[in-house]
Amino acid sequence: MCLDPSYGAENVSTEPHQVSLGFTRQDFPAGVHVCQIFSKDEDRLDAVRKFLRSGLEAGERVACFSDDLDDARLGSYLAEHSLSLAEHTASGAFSKTGASAVYFADGCFDPDRLLGLLRKFYQDALADGFPAARVIGEMMADVLRLGGISPLLEYEARVTMLLREHPITAVCQYDATAFDGASIMQILKVHPLMVIRDSVVHNPFYVPPEDFLANHC
Repeated sequence: MCLDPSYGAENVSTEPHQVSLGFTRQDFPAGVHVCQIFSKDEDRLDAVRKFLRSGLEAGERVACFSDDLDDARLGSYLAEHSLSLAEHTASGAFSKTGASAVYFADGCFDPDRLLGLLRKFYQDALADGFPAARVIGEMMADVLRLGGISPLLEYEARVTMLLREHPITAVCQYDATAFDGASIMQILKVHPLMVIRDSVVHNPFYVPPEDFLANHC
């Protein structure tokens, strides 16, 4: 499949900053919204390492939302590619926050608060001199218990819209063993691109956010 790199980056400027996602040699416009459905934790961690590495190599500001990312293992991987986790953390280029702490502050899932965090992350990155910003994070299945799937789908659809004006390159990771099949199908509808076996492909289930929100929210 030949992938048009602009797919899923609607209304981004005509000459957007091009970035590597780390999964393939193909570059994409900053601001793409990508979904990874995984069933093995090693697949998730491999994607995290590659995505973070490519961002740091490009001089971007990079953030990771994870409850169990092994700093020592990540540091060793980056060191193999001449990157220092300690130095990039100290410089502000890299940050890691627990996924639960980000998504469920005050014990609830609030799309408006999360979108505000993303907006500020991008604005601060540019203000601090970084050419681009990216984030990768695993969504926890607790979101279904705290508010049901509707707020999650609203959030993901609105993320795609936010990235048009604040082009953070974003990868959202979902554990197929933690979410039921019906929920996964809905989640796919709000992500333009998918990571499948180190390839980035069109998501055939994607619904443009305006259409999705009009029909589901």
